[in-house]
Amino acid sequence: MNRNSEIGNRQLERTALQRLLLIIGSVGPLGHLPASGTATVAIAGVPLLYLVHGLGVTPWAYAAGTLALTLLAVWVHHAGDRLLGQKDSRTLVLDELAGFAVAMIGLPFAWPLVIVGFLVERTLDIVKVWPANWIERRWPGGWGVVFDDIVAGLYTCGLLHLVCHLIPSLSA
Repeated sequence: MNRNSEIGNRQLERTALQRLLLIIGSVGPLGHLPASGTATVAIAGVPLLYLVHGLGVTPWAYAAGTLALTLLAVWVHHAGDRLLGQKDSRTLVLDELAGFAVAMIGLPFAWPLVIVGFLVERTLDIVKVWPANWIERRWPGGWGVVFDDIVAGLYTCGLLHLVCHLIPSLSA
């Protein structure tokens, strides 16, 4: 039996709940795209941010939702990576949404900020600025997978708040 048929057989053996977990973790088809993390933030993260701000969600509710998304991502990545037999599978991209959500905490929806936030957060996530690289290697399961993105989000959030303070017109 070749490797592709083995993978196909394992996919058939998954329960409906396991398949749902993988669909959530890959944000539907987005985790299967090239540059899946960046594509997910661009295709799902930015519109979700726009929707949340359009609904008038308070900063505290946004932060609570971001925390819930982060904890869900930890669980999904932990279980999903076990199902897939990988660490930090490229198809599971919920961590990317959590990192971007952290990056935008407490900020207004203004296109210049969103674009800079997107570019900076994605760059920092890919580069893995300390302690993200340490966390990714040392923290177990979904914790390490998700919290390297959270570090990129925190750095980005701090930078964006500083930029808003120094150049208030960017947040208008």
